Amino acid sequence: MANTETILKEATTVIDGAVGAALVDYTSGMALGTIGGGKDLDLQVAAAGNTDVVRAKVRTMEQLGLKDEIEDILITLGTQYHLIRLLKGRNHNGLFLYLALDKNRSNLAMARHQLKKIEADLEL
Repeated sequence: MANTETILKEATTVIDGAVGAALVDYTSGMALGTIGGGKDLDLQVAAAGNTDVVRAKVRTMEQLGLKDEIEDILITLGTQYHLIRLLKGRNHNGLFLYLALDKNRSNLAMARHQLKKIEADLEL
């Protein structure tokens, strides 16, 4: 089992093309930890903004009466992928992993697979 700092470091070193990662509490919009980013990617702002995305999708699913769970949400930009993975399991409710990837240096399928493995190792 790994802590927040360890899994974020793993996400940015193991996943090709990763430019930043955050563990986010979407009940508050606060990042519990971040790694990477920079002047072009403020992970605190991304955490708050992506919280709105997650809340909107959860609300929409409720309004539609969908009895399913969100695995992940993908946002495709011109030069980046932004991947939001909602965490499952005990002590993980209300949390998501956010990963920003350089589109030219990443493999989206592998990134999703590796992020799922990283989630399994997270202990809070």
